[in-house]
Amino acid sequence: MRFLFRIAFYSAVLLIAGSLVWANLPPDNPLPAGTVADRVVIWKSKRTLELYSKGKVLKRYWISLGSHPIGRKQEEGDGRTPEGLYNIQLHNPHSSYHLALQVSYPSPADKAAAHARKVPPGGEIMIHGLPNKLGWAGRLQRYRDWTAGCIAVTDAEIEEIYRTVADGTVVELRP
Repeated sequence: MRFLFRIAFYSAVLLIAGSLVWANLPPDNPLPAGTVADRVVIWKSKRTLELYSKGKVLKRYWISLGSHPIGRKQEEGDGRTPEGLYNIQLHNPHSSYHLALQVSYPSPADKAAAHARKVPPGGEIMIHGLPNKLGWAGRLQRYRDWTAGCIAVTDAEIEEIYRTVADGTVVELRP
């Protein structure tokens, strides 16, 4: 019985260690230095973020979304990720989530819709990495929608996106 317990224990340790190694492998096919994306398209239903240049897909990333991702963001705290056309407002190197790109949500139309419902629209929607000190989770974060409405990728992926996407770049959030 003790022998079986040891086998089960060491198997579990190896499985966990292997998962963490896989979760932190570097991104596939890194974009060359100097690559510039002119559009970001996020497909909520596919859980993907695509970088484009001149109409051509440069790279696709798997993402996590807000904790209640179906439908348009209605109000602050609803856990939904917005839908529509926005742009990158700023790069935040001092984010609580490794690195972050702020999306221009809420738009004037988002504000008006929330005002009509008498609710705050929310804000601070970001494309970001993992929470600081939790980067070890790597790709494992993709298996659950966990943000407050943001778009999350691994730390290595946000580093690549961060250097490729300039302030002002169009961000299209599709259902």
